[in-house]
Amino acid sequence: MNLKQLEAFVQVAEGGSFSKAAKELFLTQPTISAHIAALEKELNVRLFVRNTKEVSMSDDGRELYQYARQIIDLQKKIEERFESGKDGGKHLITIAASTIPAQYLLPKVLIQFNEKYPQEQFKILETDSSKVVTQIVDHVADIGFTGTVLEKKHCRYIPFYKDELVIITPNTEKYRKLQEESVGNIKWIMEEHIIMREEGSGTRKEAQKQLKHAGIVTDNLKIIASIENQETIKKSVRQGMGISVLSKLATADEVEAGFMLAFPIPKADKGRDINLVYNKNYQLSRSAERFIKVVKEVYDIER
Repeated sequence: MNLKQLEAFVQVAEGGSFSKAAKELFLTQPTISAHIAALEKELNVRLFVRNTKEVSMSDDGRELYQYARQIIDLQKKIEERFESGKDGGKHLITIAASTIPAQYLLPKVLIQFNEKYPQEQFKILETDSSKVVTQIVDHVADIGFTGTVLEKKHCRYIPFYKDELVIITPNTEKYRKLQEESVGNIKWIMEEHIIMREEGSGTRKEAQKQLKHAGIVTDNLKIIASIENQETIKKSVRQGMGISVLSKLATADEVEAGFMLAFPIPKADKGRDINLVYNKNYQLSRSAERFIKVVKEVYDIER
């Protein structure tokens, strides 16, 4: 018997679900099942009564729960007591994030996390979406934030924010007239110079997908530049170099100030998912688990 088994048991008991317990503890459902099976074998009792709709505790399970809950509570008290020291309580969480979450979504999380756990430290690695996933797979980072889901083994993605893309243009008479006359039609972009985000960018991949849904063949676009820094892209658009497709979140200030215009993409859905990602093959540190819980709290994600 060990703490991980008891922790799994308590989560299943309180949530009434093996899958919910797996999400809460950042483990796979088979791992939760294995923990419960090991407990039942060691104690020679049946802890849960299972049917197709729900999981409920047996009489032995209810008795064990009283003890297990006390042990888990005591474990937390020990952690809080001995992680509060000036040096011993400091842990480094390495976070890899693509541009949009790094610049516009993470700051809100970092502020709240720092208020709740001032002894914790974090390191932010800003890169493109594909490299974020690579760093998670290679265990370079503990937690990642990306706008792209890549089918990599061991990665678990948790969508937490919907990011809408828009076509941005200079705020000139030409584009103001287009905004009035071409509602729901963006065929005109075929004649424009296009500035795109770099290859590997989640924004670029999503832009290509949404433009295709709107009937725009992206191979036929007049792409004149691929730029990594979105601030450079926005400045280039403002100065008339071309138009671009960027996150609505990233362009809101410039559009509100009247420096640029934003056109919605027809037939686009509610936006792309920005995802939190971590490697299921590695045990998350308590600090990383806490960070994920704060993300869920800030962006109101169901546990």
